[in-house]
Amino acid sequence: MTPFRVVYVTIDTPENAEKLARALVERQQAACVNIVPQIRSIYRWQGDICDDPELLLIIKTHASKLAGIQQTVDELHPYEVAEMIALPITAGSDAYLAWLDDVVNVDH
Repeated sequence: MTPFRVVYVTIDTPENAEKLARALVERQQAACVNIVPQIRSIYRWQGDICDDPELLLIIKTHASKLAGIQQTVDELHPYEVAEMIALPITAGSDAYLAWLDDVVNVDH
């Protein structure tokens, strides 16, 4: 297993998605953030079943950056409870993972 992670965050508008994505990259918490438009989320919130259009941020990062990402999400995300889940990257292109490591400035 590598020390790298893919983080998923859902968000409400393209403007909020871009604001959060740019902040994560500018703060060197993420090497890259993909903004996936037009997803649909069905979930339970405060006893109701909700069905909402959202966008998905796919964040590529190092495990050591997760706490900082959570802080940035808490700071900039409009939801009361924002989804942020991290999944391990078990393998990947050596060149891509080296680039990711360099961009997020781990131990440099």
